[in-house]
Amino acid sequence: MSEHRISVDIDEAGVATVTLDRADKHNALDGAMFDALLDVTGTLKTDGRIRAVVVHGAGKSFCSGLDISSLGQGGGAESLLEREDGHRANRAQRVSVDWAAVPAPVIAAITGNCFGGGLQIALGADIRYAAPDARLSIMEVKWGLVPDMGITQTLPRVVAVDVAKELTFTGRIVSGQEAQVLGLVTRAVEDPLAAALELAHKIARKSPHAVRAAKRLYDETWTGADASAALMLESELQVGLMGSANQLEAVHAGLAKREPRFADPE
Repeated sequence: MSEHRISVDIDEAGVATVTLDRADKHNALDGAMFDALLDVTGTLKTDGRIRAVVVHGAGKSFCSGLDISSLGQGGGAESLLEREDGHRANRAQRVSVDWAAVPAPVIAAITGNCFGGGLQIALGADIRYAAPDARLSIMEVKWGLVPDMGITQTLPRVVAVDVAKELTFTGRIVSGQEAQVLGLVTRAVEDPLAAALELAHKIARKSPHAVRAAKRLYDETWTGADASAALMLESELQVGLMGSANQLEAVHAGLAKREPRFADPE
């Protein structure tokens, strides 16, 4: 990573706070930011300490989208379309879809502007909290483009196709409050970061094996899955959890009315 763009803090509970740290540019996406996002997801997906992840933007905005002036220099935009060996998605798409490869739940805390590629990053999270006055837009039509950062894998899970088309065809900006009504965000809250951290710590107190299995279950079956395969995955995941150390700890702690002490996944 050639320039600092993201900071990551992991607390004692195993909650990782990922901060997009280019506040002077409303955390706009340049080449260094793309590199940093791929580095972060690559690290978090292999760290067994992580129980939950919160992603937010420093300063006023979550992410204002592509830094067109920066990416236009030196062919940076073209490099984002490259697909590396072993990846179905290109580099631009991976900053959204690679959050699904992080086994722990990912919560986006949205304030200010969340436009274009920034919204697609947020859509890659499992849960989204937005300030009521946040501004969200599938903005690519403004530039004569289509959204192409993994939106086909995320947007169909949260809104109906007519809503997706209306937002995409117009590029209109919606508030965090309207985004909740439409389904773009999970909740509109006055302090998204505080609410996201509170939720992350609630999740961190649950069995990480059960939480990770639940994320996998829904990610692999929510849209378009074969019913037989989906039902089989339920059973396979359940069998893997039953009688495991953390599952027994959940039972013993519940019976004893004490806080459970769960082991981290290896």
